[in-house]
Amino acid sequence: MYRYDEFDAAFVADRVAQFSDQVKRRLAGELTEDQFRPHRLMNGVYLQLHAYMLRIAVPYGTMSARQMRKLAFIAREYDKGYGHFTTRQNLQFNWPALKDIPAVLAHLAEVEMHAIQTSGNCIRNVTADHFAGAAADEIEDPRPYAEILRQWSSIHPEFTFLPRKFKLALTGAPHDRAAIQTHDIGYQLTRNDKGETCFDVYVGGGQGRTPMVAHKLHEALPIGDLVAYTQAIVRVYNLDGRRDNKYKARIKILVHEMGLEKFRAAVEAEFAAMKPDELKLPLTEVERIRAYFAPPALPSKPARSAALDARRASDAKFAAFVDTNLSQHKVAGHGVLTISLKPIGGIPGDATAEQMELVADLAEKFGHDEIRVSHEQNLVLPHVALDDLPAIYDALAAKGLATANVGLVSDIICCPGLDYCSLATARSIPVAQRISAHFGEGERAREIGAMKIKISGCINACGHHHVGHIGILGLERKGVETYQITLGGSGDETCSVGDITGPGFSEQDIVGAIETIIDTYIAERRDAGEDFLAAYRRLGMAPFKKALYERDKGADI
Repeated sequence: MYRYDEFDAAFVADRVAQFSDQVKRRLAGELTEDQFRPHRLMNGVYLQLHAYMLRIAVPYGTMSARQMRKLAFIAREYDKGYGHFTTRQNLQFNWPALKDIPAVLAHLAEVEMHAIQTSGNCIRNVTADHFAGAAADEIEDPRPYAEILRQWSSIHPEFTFLPRKFKLALTGAPHDRAAIQTHDIGYQLTRNDKGETCFDVYVGGGQGRTPMVAHKLHEALPIGDLVAYTQAIVRVYNLDGRRDNKYKARIKILVHEMGLEKFRAAVEAEFAAMKPDELKLPLTEVERIRAYFAPPALPSKPARSAALDARRASDAKFAAFVDTNLSQHKVAGHGVLTISLKPIGGIPGDATAEQMELVADLAEKFGHDEIRVSHEQNLVLPHVALDDLPAIYDALAAKGLATANVGLVSDIICCPGLDYCSLATARSIPVAQRISAHFGEGERAREIGAMKIKISGCINACGHHHVGHIGILGLERKGVETYQITLGGSGDETCSVGDITGPGFSEQDIVGAIETIIDTYIAERRDAGEDFLAAYRRLGMAPFKKALYERDKGADI
């Protein structure tokens, strides 16, 4: 993974010193909260319902054991003993005291981490496929290009105050695990007709109150033009994006209002006018950055593991864990292991300091010192030998991290909602906990099969409900929390925004409504091989809506 050079280290140290002075001025009363706000946002500090929150960047979701241990230390020393992993592959601490945040940032700097550009109207943390460099279906590891974009965008003088926040995501595989079509700019690594690696570039995706799927803006963009073409896109947005209405300030609105062809013409004109050769990405620089992401030298092993097979035959819980949480690696005898942060009935995305330390230990002992954070709020050990899975499982089980539900109904994405967030209009965590407890990880969950439930506590859609197979949006109506359901969303290469079923459901009735939807799916699917999304796309809304609103399921209509 990338290591800071002298510039990076000095840059982060200077920012820590600068913010430390700003915090002292705020605590001394020399800055009002309104005056302090832009300073704290540039350093990842939010003011939530009950306390300040610090959001820490994990670029493209990759970290080392040393970095994870530092996060565990901060959780224990400066928070309430846990952290929350987010859909942007970041980590949030929900309870730090403002006076301690400069010290926290100094600790982060010791392990090449920071909180810069995790908030504010700037280019946010660049995300990527959490299986990057390991997935069997990968064309090329996208993280070197994510790092190049991170370096280019960090405190970019032209793009420090954009009309709104701006998000980039990259994937290097045909199966999109990075949800690139829900981003302001999404990059798909592919190959042109000469077999050369290049990018398909998508623009104008996003969720929030106006969800839109991104449009393909450019096909087969040469690697050398990555930075220049990205700059052209962001420059057009910076100049022409709306600043009079924050709800219409995202690039998706600009693309929609201009029309794709007119927007493309503006970008191409800007790209040509800026003399792109001056921003041509040197292949030597690409190779220099790529060297940081060289895959570990994995030993040659048989494709099957006798140790794994023997444990699977004798331990049903272990077998279920392997079936759901293990993915195919590009090197035989190895796997990509997802560690669920969705314990049955627990809070999605939370991990205690002790759990973080265990994952760090396992990464060092079994995982070549690499950990990933997924945008689905789980952790990943990308390079594990199949022979080691029994030992890894036993260690995870001892700390409550062996839930066998990755990709199943209880693997729920959930924002903090009204339990923490000052923008939320309803609670989301208790709903996620109740759905998880209702369906569990056992036979019922396996019968349902692949299922992505995503929950947001307000229209800002931090829980990605628009692209959930089943999406749940919490709203306030006449002083009462109500939950609107959408069906048929997807964040992968077949990206789609879910359809609203109709009137919302009370907190009391929402679990029953989800049960009705799932019962209808199981009754209507062709066979057990037809997953929910495929069945919905074949059947449409009608049978689900009929079941929800014509049966006596207590819907609040």
